[in-house]
Amino acid sequence: MTESTPPVTTTDDGIPAPSDHHSQTLGPNGPILLQDHYLIQKMAHFNRERVPERVVHAKGSGAFGYLEITEDISDFTKADLFQPGRKTEMLARFSTVAGELGSPDTWRDPRGFALKFYTREGNYDLVGNNTPVFFIRDPQNFSDFIHSQKRRADNLLRDHNMQWDFWSSKPESAHMVTWLMGDRGIPSSFRKMDGFGSHTYLWENAAGVRHWVKYHFKTDQGIGFLPQADADRIAGEDAEYHRRDLYDHIKTGNAPSWTVSVQLMPIADAADYRFNPFDLTKVWPHADYPLIKVGRMVLDRNPENGFAQVEQAAFAPANLVPGIGPSPDKMLQGRLFSYPDTQRYRIGPNYLQLPVNAPKVPVHSYNRDASMAYINGGDPTYAPNSYGGPVADPSAELPAWQVEAGEIVRNAYTLHSQDDDFGQARTLYRRVLDDAARARLVANISGHLSNGVAEPVLSRALQYWSNVDGNLGARIATFIGVPQASTPVA
Repeated sequence: MTESTPPVTTTDDGIPAPSDHHSQTLGPNGPILLQDHYLIQKMAHFNRERVPERVVHAKGSGAFGYLEITEDISDFTKADLFQPGRKTEMLARFSTVAGELGSPDTWRDPRGFALKFYTREGNYDLVGNNTPVFFIRDPQNFSDFIHSQKRRADNLLRDHNMQWDFWSSKPESAHMVTWLMGDRGIPSSFRKMDGFGSHTYLWENAAGVRHWVKYHFKTDQGIGFLPQADADRIAGEDAEYHRRDLYDHIKTGNAPSWTVSVQLMPIADAADYRFNPFDLTKVWPHADYPLIKVGRMVLDRNPENGFAQVEQAAFAPANLVPGIGPSPDKMLQGRLFSYPDTQRYRIGPNYLQLPVNAPKVPVHSYNRDASMAYINGGDPTYAPNSYGGPVADPSAELPAWQVEAGEIVRNAYTLHSQDDDFGQARTLYRRVLDDAARARLVANISGHLSNGVAEPVLSRALQYWSNVDGNLGARIATFIGVPQASTPVA
């Protein structure tokens, strides 16, 4: 091996790793396979990296409230919580992503938007962000992405060069990074930010008709953001700025609310849609799939104990109720395993017995014992049995989709005509942002790149933005006073 040739990635057992980019799936768009031992090792190890705070989304604020369904969408899902007039108790937790438990609220970072609904059919969790997209599309990259946003191993400092090294090496991140570096990257308040389920899920109605679905939560308080200079100042003056704002407004009776809508795609549309609708780096254009109003979400009650009711709150996208199922979204497939596994480690195997996590319906389970168990059923302790123990209900099977048999591969989404990495970021820059927002985006990116980003990462980052839009790349290069990397995309 020469100095310029990197070593081969291995598992922790020293076995050469087959891919740094793609999970093993049944065909390019098929489900992820449990036999992908390298993916499982990476995720399981990553879930146990930090004790006791969350590995990501460590700092958060929460509040209780309700979801009220004001429209009739029963033609699309049989899930009880979405039936007309239904009012469901819930918990929301808003958070930053990369910062530690004591980090300032106003750092530039995505915000978590995690929701737990205490439904009549058990707990339903929707674990999203304040952005409709994400940086990566395959869970193989998730721990590496978070490592690049965290602290260096040598000096324990966060490093912009490390962040841009990862982003510019993964062109699929361009859409999300454009969101992050724009106005939405620093909300002025948790109350004044939108939320998104981000992933694609599957809805099924009582007749068995299925649709792909995306969730949208539009703030009724109006979108608010902080300019970078204001965010930097507030970080030094009040590191708990967003936490204090949410708590104080609810305490004084100013309950924030969100209008809840969905986008619905007939299940057959996905096969030949112009880009892969399960790619977490893409949005569905509203012109193709318009928003359909569902109801409203209101947060009107503060926690009585932040540790018991917010820090110990455990959210998992695997918590799906009848009428709602997963999709072939690779990131979602990975999170179905990762989140419950993290909670079992972080809080303990019986974390669902804690009051904030316990469902409001009876639990009949054959799981027993382990650390901190205080609810255990009696005999029989196994299934099947002849002594009156609980029996599974086949009608509770979650909706699923048909998978065509195919070769086991490691591959990106490549079967649709517009499965490119820069197109939607380009649309966001050219058609969604106004001139003032574009100017702030240029300033935010340039300021971030000017803070310790060195070659060869800097040139690659400039090319990255030129690939989004030639004018954008040129403006950033001029702003930071360096030549443009190469001929930009027009």
